[in-house]
Amino acid sequence: MRSSFILVELLTIIGISILLTALAIPAFHFFETESDLNNSAEEIINALRLAQSKTLASEGASQWGVYFNTTTDPYQYVLFKGVDYALRDNSLDLIYKLPMAVEVYGINLSGGREVVFNRTTGQTSQSGNVSLRLKSNPTKTRTVYVDSSGQIGSIAPLTPSDANRIKDSRHIHFNYQNRLIDTASEKLTLTFEGAVTKDIIISENLKDGQIYWEGEVDVSGQVQKLKIHTHKLNTPDTQFCIHRDKRYNTKTLKIEISGDTSGDLIRYDANGQTTKGTSIYVSAPIWQ
Repeated sequence: MRSSFILVELLTIIGISILLTALAIPAFHFFETESDLNNSAEEIINALRLAQSKTLASEGASQWGVYFNTTTDPYQYVLFKGVDYALRDNSLDLIYKLPMAVEVYGINLSGGREVVFNRTTGQTSQSGNVSLRLKSNPTKTRTVYVDSSGQIGSIAPLTPSDANRIKDSRHIHFNYQNRLIDTASEKLTLTFEGAVTKDIIISENLKDGQIYWEGEVDVSGQVQKLKIHTHKLNTPDTQFCIHRDKRYNTKTLKIEISGDTSGDLIRYDANGQTTKGTSIYVSAPIWQ
């Protein structure tokens, strides 16, 4: 009798063990795949931050970015060197593959499928987000956010409104689009009061791959002070930035670039008010 009880007890223990194992395997698999999802989001964040860091360090005298490819199996993303993925140096590509359990289901970036960072600021004009999910459970998702300011993370950035901030012409931006500037031969010309001029040779005023000039010009005994530089240069467009404080600038000013025969870039009146230049390549100036 006792031996039969032992056999029953043993079979009961074995049965319970099999049942617990059967229940544990799906739970373990779920934990494993969700861990893959979390790790994938963190690895994308790290790749984006690495591209930003390489850009700010001007590694290889170049910009760096990340491109997301959803045509491969498994999906992958590429850390690349270059102003964009199409023109990259593919010998330096670093390819990252997502786990088979994870897929990219949404890419909402201003740059299409890529993010490239600015060498001077670490910012990007290709902000947005990339969303991941588990193939086996699409309700489980993670999203990576890239803000135009250069913030990267898994939480949507809160961008403060500057609607109430006072903006004026002391600091302005404008874009120069659809024309490449020949930095080896072109110059900027500053014309004050329609007569006094100052030529800025671009090749002599390049810093970290950007145009940078700051100086003073004597106009009829009054010194005019200003700074002109670019945030982007031929990538493929250019963004100019001009600092012109009215405390040190009382004369009218027109700025031209020698290779552009269609017109000037921007004009200031004596009170610092700005007017969009007549060049077909310039956008309206935006006060900062």
